[in-house]
Amino acid sequence: MSELVLEVEDLQTVFYTRAGLVKAVDGVSFSLSRGETLAIVGESGCGKSVTALSLMRLVADPPGRIVGGSVRLAGVDLVKVDEATMRRIRGNRIAMIFQEPMTSLNPVMTIGRQISEAVILHRQQSRAAALERTIQMLDVVGIPEPQQRAKEFPHQLSGGMRQRAMIAMALACNPEVLIADEPTSALDVTIQAQILEVIARLRREFGTAVILITHDLGIVAETAERVIVMYAGRKVEEGSVERVFADPQHPYTRGLINSIPRLGLIRNRAEESSRRLQEIPGMVPALSNLPPGCTFAPRCTLASEICRREVPPFEQKIPGVFAACWHAGRVAAVANG
Repeated sequence: MSELVLEVEDLQTVFYTRAGLVKAVDGVSFSLSRGETLAIVGESGCGKSVTALSLMRLVADPPGRIVGGSVRLAGVDLVKVDEATMRRIRGNRIAMIFQEPMTSLNPVMTIGRQISEAVILHRQQSRAAALERTIQMLDVVGIPEPQQRAKEFPHQLSGGMRQRAMIAMALACNPEVLIADEPTSALDVTIQAQILEVIARLRREFGTAVILITHDLGIVAETAERVIVMYAGRKVEEGSVERVFADPQHPYTRGLINSIPRLGLIRNRAEESSRRLQEIPGMVPALSNLPPGCTFAPRCTLASEICRREVPPFEQKIPGVFAACWHAGRVAAVANG
């Protein structure tokens, strides 16, 4: 069995708002092994990014707060440690690549200084040694002329280079876990492929475990071994990427897969109709006013009375795939007509 580096159990994160209590992450559990890539997918507002921020203990309090569960990094519960201990762990043993580097990088500090500070703080190295490590990491992530780029400010770099600099900063201390929150959403497809290759190569070379937060199922298919599908703050399906994509057990997962554009020659009107993008009807419910029973029921064509009344248990539906759905066996049948 692979070495477990992260174990999340019944994680619960809420926000206290004027509209009421918002359960942004509601009882999420998963584990992560050394060198593994786990993808977390779902629509905007499903709780992906709040899950990532909860793992890093970066949820703003107030209005947010982790109210339950545990996040064990090599046996240490990050939910229970004090802030001073968490600062020593954050950026050192567990690191995060944020979605938009321009809002994450300090605009008045050079790239080299920002990366060096993390090395100085966590590894107690001299400024000269930290700068040497910085230049080495900029070279590892594929930034040309790393010595010159280290002297430049974020606005002087392209979007792709800024994202690479963020990856270099996150990996400078060889973290056990790397969280990548939509790391390619603002980049063109060519740069996307390069960034994903950088992450995959570093995972292979350093054995870093990766949590990839994304809404792009194509990226998931190419880079991840396992996938978690979230909806309205809850986990609705989990399994190997191959099995979940081939035979999804939750209608929400099926809807996400059906919404992927498909290329190819269209020969007749029937094929044209089947190729049209299929959207999931309705909207994600307000997390402050979730419907009873299955939260996906108002948008689900398979929903019955039990779906609207009782929360389905999260259990194994087929070998290697777990889902929370009362009608999991009908998902494939309905998809196949």
